[in-house]
Amino acid sequence: MPNFSFARLSRWLVPLCLLISRALAWGQACSSFAPQGIVDVALLNTSYFPAHALVNFTNLYQSIDTDTLPAFCVVRVQITTNATTGSSCETEIWLPDDWNGRFLTIGNGGYAGGIPYQDAGFIGMTQGFATVSTNTGHYSGSSDGSFAGPGNNNTINDWGWRSIRLSVVYGKEIVQQYYGRGFERSYYLGCSEGDKVQEYPDDFDGVIVGSPANWQTHLEDWGIRTNLNVYPYDGPSFINESLWVNLIHQEVLRQCDALDGLADGVVSVPERCNFRPETLACRPGQNASTCMNELQIEALYHIYSPYVETNQTWMFGAYYPGGEVSFPQGLVGGDPALMDMARGWFQWFVLNDTTWDIDQYNYSLALLADEINPGSSNAINPNITAFAGPDHNGKLLHWVGWADQLISPGNSIHYYESVNLFTKTQTSLNTEDFYRFFTVPGMYHWYVTKRTDRTQGGYGANAFGQSQQPSGFMPPLQYDAQHNILAAMVRWVEEGIAPETLTAVYWNNNNDTEGVGFTRPLCQYPQYPQYRGGDSNLAESFECVF
Repeated sequence: MPNFSFARLSRWLVPLCLLISRALAWGQACSSFAPQGIVDVALLNTSYFPAHALVNFTNLYQSIDTDTLPAFCVVRVQITTNATTGSSCETEIWLPDDWNGRFLTIGNGGYAGGIPYQDAGFIGMTQGFATVSTNTGHYSGSSDGSFAGPGNNNTINDWGWRSIRLSVVYGKEIVQQYYGRGFERSYYLGCSEGDKVQEYPDDFDGVIVGSPANWQTHLEDWGIRTNLNVYPYDGPSFINESLWVNLIHQEVLRQCDALDGLADGVVSVPERCNFRPETLACRPGQNASTCMNELQIEALYHIYSPYVETNQTWMFGAYYPGGEVSFPQGLVGGDPALMDMARGWFQWFVLNDTTWDIDQYNYSLALLADEINPGSSNAINPNITAFAGPDHNGKLLHWVGWADQLISPGNSIHYYESVNLFTKTQTSLNTEDFYRFFTVPGMYHWYVTKRTDRTQGGYGANAFGQSQQPSGFMPPLQYDAQHNILAAMVRWVEEGIAPETLTAVYWNNNNDTEGVGFTRPLCQYPQYPQYRGGDSNLAESFECVF
């Protein structure tokens, strides 16, 4: 007979039984849970997912289909946002069995009306946060603004601020009731929407925002003006995708790639790139697919310049050299659908005129949008001392990709500098004690729209734990504070150690299953990564310099 002992068996059975018992207890707690005494909150349902259970949800904004998550409970509620009109939003609170004691709010992007499942799962649950998110009071994809009207101001307010604000307030109470104890710290992580530190500064201890659409009333104007530089799409000013990718981008690299000391296909210092498109001008008789005419060159000058209006009014930033591969999928392509967000902004949010189109744009509409400020969506106040001052001591991490094709990096720079100026001239605070701003060379706009679309992330070191990256085969290299921006924020808030740099990774073909391509340091603006010698695939071979 085999040598068998009960003692040896018990060493395996006892932990297994404890795990099973614990899972059953959490499952029962989830199925029986109902929020108590919270006005304006109605329970829709709860669902429990054991570890490695299939999690499969889909809405118009995002979907998730995975069996890799730890055990958690989903509490779905309906929150009344305006009792007079009967408006509401749907909110989900995802509650991990192995809770780290922290509260995390996940933001949406654009006009999105749907729970951001991917971040709730691959960021919130994977890292142990009780996580709240909302559909912002409607159902839609990120570029569909038709929910707003015409004239649906109540839903616009839900989208602009009210849904997420109430979801945070009531979500915190639900977390406390579910676990029987309060959370220790509150965090926010999101991208492509306004920042969350101005109107309600006590909601979060740490806020992470990427490429924010915090100046909504100017963002859409800039998008239209940028597109009109190449409009009409069958006219002499139009620049097709082949010219952007095979001609303009290659010339940008020739002129500016090595400004950081290394020619690696990534423009790391676009602000210092004095790109001269005249080098691409057509000679008499030259093949038009290999050069550019005068109107196209003029269009490039406008595209690479900030949008400035009457009386030298600065409206918005510019496209930056180095992002040309993504620009045709941004604001200068020939597909009218690319302008749906900007077109919808004026049709549904500003003018209540569904016949309006971008060729009718003029500066008076920007002034009108500023006056209305639909949904109170602008978040441009440079005074964030209520968030950052000694009474709250909040922290803000802000990043932007230099190759962003949807929101000019100049917008992020403008806001950071405005906060820095206000802080220096109007307070005794030091900006770097509460606000750190990182730029990401070669990174496009923040998201990966499909797990099979490997072009979305860009061609620089672009993975560092931000929204929709872990769900798109682009996780951080490690989940420590140097490589994962959420861990960096937690360490700053809870241990007082601010991130000097972050280390980002480029996965080959933006897919972690294909291995590491290279790593780079992400530098605090206005620093940039300068190559100092050694293995160019390693972040250690670069230093952040001014």
